[in-house]
Amino acid sequence: MHVLLVEDDEPVAQSLRRGLQRYGFEVEWVGTGGAALAYEGPYDVVLLDLGLPDTDGLDVCKALRDRGDVPIIVISARSDETDRVVGLELGADDYVSKPFGVREVIARVRAVMRRTQPRTPGGPAAGPDRYGPRLTIDRKAARVRLDGVEVSLAPKEYDLLAFLTEEPGALMSREQIMEAVWDANWFGPTKTLDVHVAAIRRKLVGAITVEAVRGVGFRLIVDEHGGKGGGNSS
Repeated sequence: MHVLLVEDDEPVAQSLRRGLQRYGFEVEWVGTGGAALAYEGPYDVVLLDLGLPDTDGLDVCKALRDRGDVPIIVISARSDETDRVVGLELGADDYVSKPFGVREVIARVRAVMRRTQPRTPGGPAAGPDRYGPRLTIDRKAARVRLDGVEVSLAPKEYDLLAFLTEEPGALMSREQIMEAVWDANWFGPTKTLDVHVAAIRRKLVGAITVEAVRGVGFRLIVDEHGGKGGGNSS
């Protein structure tokens, strides 16, 4: 996947670039809004800082959106909710506030790509991803199997499982999960997250554990031994 990184802070840009490359992303870095708008190479997603030296990043966001539907994730030190809302209204697909971790950005990128590129049958064959001896997820077909038997998941249950299994063992905050799985501008109650986590635990008991970290969020652990009793941690 090709990423166009628009960031004028060199240490931040280099750190993010190295992190993305470690996960297999190809990154083209530019430091100004003008360079971003002039860039003609291929890219699948844009990571766009708002605090650019030559122009407001919101203007760049609007210009990029007017050109096409490539996903745009705003990354900014601005904490004002107004900037966040305006960015989303101008066409950004998500918004990450500084400071952030590389894994958070990668999770957001993958989540945005899932939302903006609907799964369709056919196309190049890709094998399912395996998590321990019992669980497989076929992301091409959006199908989950436990011990070879397909598990019936509601659409958001599947999206939640797909998101958490992208980084097994990583602690994801409730806010990260809600924004990635539901919507970047979700303002409803987060109780729905607990309901979906409970459903996943029940349906995949023994294959994974979804640990609740009080006051923070959730962590998915793969049961590498395929036990029968580890799926209901809370």
